[in-house]
Amino acid sequence: MAFGITKKELKAWKQKADRGEIAFLTHYWIDDRFPGCTSVTKVACSDMKKLVSWGRNYGLKPEWLDCHDRYPHFDLVGQTQYEILKQEGMLKQLSRFRVLDKL
Repeated sequence: MAFGITKKELKAWKQKADRGEIAFLTHYWIDDRFPGCTSVTKVACSDMKKLVSWGRNYGLKPEWLDCHDRYPHFDLVGQTQYEILKQEGMLKQLSRFRVLDKL
């Protein structure tokens, strides 16, 4: 479940992914497997070839894709999340959730 985002933001992410664009959505998230991480960025695209290619540019492996629902996506957390969003010019997503304060 996504916390800290609006229905409008979630809908826009889904629409962008449905159009075959690379779509980013950052929200609050806690998982014991990732101590100290308080957010995740989901990077989705309905075009699997495009998404896999995008991920390879950042060293992400296709087997890391989360494909359990209609929106296949990579989950970015921690330093990987920071580095990729920095390169994509999207650090604002992290500052909104105060992630940058912890890095």
